[in-house]
Amino acid sequence: MTKAVLLKKQEEVSKVAEELKSAASVVVVDYLGLTVEEVTNLRKELRDNGVQMKVVKNTILRRAAAQAEIEGLDAHFVGPTAIVFSESEVVAPAKVIAEFAKKAEKLEIKGGLIEGKAASAEDVKALAALPDRDGLLSMLLSVLQAPVRNTALAIKAVAEAKESAA
Repeated sequence: MTKAVLLKKQEEVSKVAEELKSAASVVVVDYLGLTVEEVTNLRKELRDNGVQMKVVKNTILRRAAAQAEIEGLDAHFVGPTAIVFSESEVVAPAKVIAEFAKKAEKLEIKGGLIEGKAASAEDVKALAALPDRDGLLSMLLSVLQAPVRNTALAIKAVAEAKESAA
């Protein structure tokens, strides 16, 4: 192997390691058996949700994970492997992949990385079942408004009861 090729591979390992470190979540998938059209549609859905997908050699992924000091992912780096990640959204990569996997049965979730910790395929699927950030904020707002709403309804009921009694 020439020195230039070695340097290029080291650069790629460093770049992937940095992406793994800075990602809010990473999903490792096996894409073997997907048609070109399915992969194109998947990439479009991912792009629309602010998520990136990369197909990287397993040896580079292993070295990048070691360089990023991430343990527990090596077992997933076997066979055709792609990584799907987002730097800002934790739920988005898992949600898009899980939804797409329902349509394209050949797409298999191998595992992932959630906020720096290795996760199994089941963990990734459980993450995908959670509502997105907007959904969670909506739920929180609803919970925070409930006591005020209930108090207002109680005061209104007391006022109506006094009016009907008078």
